[in-house]
Amino acid sequence: MKISQILRSNPVTISMEVFPPKSDVKLDSVRATVREIAQLHPSFVSCTYGAGGGTSQYTVEIARDIMEEGVASMAHLTCVSSTRDSVRSQIAKIRSAGIENILALRGDIPKDMEFPSRRYYEHAIELVEQIRAEYPDACVGGACYPEKHPEAFNKDEDIRHIKEKVDAGCDFLTTQMFFNNSIYYNYLYRLREAGVTVPILAGIMPVTSRRQMERSIQLSGCVIPPELAALVDRFGDSPEAMQKAGIIYASHQIIDLIANGCGHIHVYTMNKPEVAEGILYNLRGIV
Repeated sequence: MKISQILRSNPVTISMEVFPPKSDVKLDSVRATVREIAQLHPSFVSCTYGAGGGTSQYTVEIARDIMEEGVASMAHLTCVSSTRDSVRSQIAKIRSAGIENILALRGDIPKDMEFPSRRYYEHAIELVEQIRAEYPDACVGGACYPEKHPEAFNKDEDIRHIKEKVDAGCDFLTTQMFFNNSIYYNYLYRLREAGVTVPILAGIMPVTSRRQMERSIQLSGCVIPPELAALVDRFGDSPEAMQKAGIIYASHQIIDLIANGCGHIHVYTMNKPEVAEGILYNLRGIV
């Protein structure tokens, strides 16, 4: 089923993200983990794709596994440092597998990379346009950043680029992780004011370790609220306690979002079924 249909039909959705293994040595264990998450019956499950195709050989396979569990799936597709021919081949592979949903991403630019010719991509909008041309029936998603894309000059410029990406054919957007809902509400207001009317999925990452929080700051530059920092300071040295605290914090975020009319939630599971299950347990009776 197309994600656009799922979002139209349900005021509240809880979807989840998984990532494929980096080598076939771990393929079986990752597939088992993904099956556990799919068996929780989320609204849909997405599978990531490494920049430059780093883990791409397993993305379609994992996405197909998800579908076999009776859950809608979405394959990520990253275009940076990939040629247009290689991306064309990946689109054909996704289509042949019967996967209807694609998340179109540029990806992080490798250090010192240049774009020598039109064989390569500079922006995700080019990928959206290519998917629309070669797989017109696909449901296409895009990414957005509540705290501004790191490369954007300011928030206004960032939102202009989001509007252009939606106009090129994105059916919905999924946000980068954020930990302060007030930042998201402000961002959503600005998007709507700019004429971006497609559904927005709020990206929630449960923080289950001190290292994970530090990496989140490093990768996305997201703001860590004092209350979350306090949780990590208090429980960060106890893996079990930190995981429970992280699940509770993420659950509170999600409940607040739903209460304020933002019902489409995308959980970054980090391939941890117990974390995904804990969140759903906390949401029982609400969704």
